[in-house]
Amino acid sequence: MKPDVLLYTMSWCPFCRRAKKLLSEKGVQWNELDIEADPAYRQAMIKASGRKTVPQIFINGTHVGGCDELLALEAKRGLDELLASKPAGT
Repeated sequence: MKPDVLLYTMSWCPFCRRAKKLLSEKGVQWNELDIEADPAYRQAMIKASGRKTVPQIFINGTHVGGCDELLALEAKRGLDELLASKPAGT
């Protein structure tokens, strides 16, 4: 089963690139919504996360947070577990 991964990003953001690099190294595919490309994405991101910074990362319906939180989750060996969990609503 593939994980359901959603990233809210901006094209120039180095933290977004770092988060995508880690996910790519793990062989994970994601859906990416560029909040600069469509202002509605920014509003959706703020509503879903309560935050205004990018990236905002959701894995299987769980809000992970930003790049720092993703890296911390990986350091605690919790990222693989989250990626293997069932997506919300299944």
